[in-house]
Amino acid sequence: MPYPAGHRTEVKARIVQSARRLFNRRGFDDVSITQIMAGAGLTHGGFYSYFKSKSDLYAAVLGCFFTDPNWKSCWEGVEVDLSSTDVGSQVVRAYLSRQHFEDVENSCPMVALPSDVSRSGARAKRAFETVFQAMVSILERSSFENGRPRHITAQATAALCVGGMVVARAMVNRAIADELRDACMAVALKLGGWDKQSKTRNGKSKRLLLTGLPSQRGVGL
Repeated sequence: MPYPAGHRTEVKARIVQSARRLFNRRGFDDVSITQIMAGAGLTHGGFYSYFKSKSDLYAAVLGCFFTDPNWKSCWEGVEVDLSSTDVGSQVVRAYLSRQHFEDVENSCPMVALPSDVSRSGARAKRAFETVFQAMVSILERSSFENGRPRHITAQATAALCVGGMVVARAMVNRAIADELRDACMAVALKLGGWDKQSKTRNGKSKRLLLTGLPSQRGVGL
């Protein structure tokens, strides 16, 4: 009996979601294909019908809400509307939020996997670059001049957000980690000219809104 329409797409998405959770939690090297498929409720043998290798899957995992409208991460209490005029400040606050810090399995893969990417092949690096450049593009769209070229400011802001969260995650002392996130957020908002805008309160019970998203191309999702 043939599978219903959309079955293959749904199964592939389950594999990617399982891999994202496991890679974010344990890294690339410590996760096996068997574990990934088990997390998706599938057997090892079916893997190669969807991906050539674990590295091929790894490139598919390197997506985020900047590039993938089907990305299912919802950081409780955080709202991002990518079609809004103040999207830059929303992205900075969401990225450096307590919710993103604590939700390891649903992290943006740029935070969880950069060291793995640096040791990987060109396909994974291109996927990482695609996500980062999409983030830069979104920040650039709503940043203010502040006497600096908007593209350069957006690049620095994106790097500050990603790097700040990477370092904060590496801290043992939670108070120091929180202080670091707050510091990075303050500087990033000032860089983009958003520091005088009204602040989005993280305590509100809202889901992450994924609207006005660019389509992803060439990353494998």
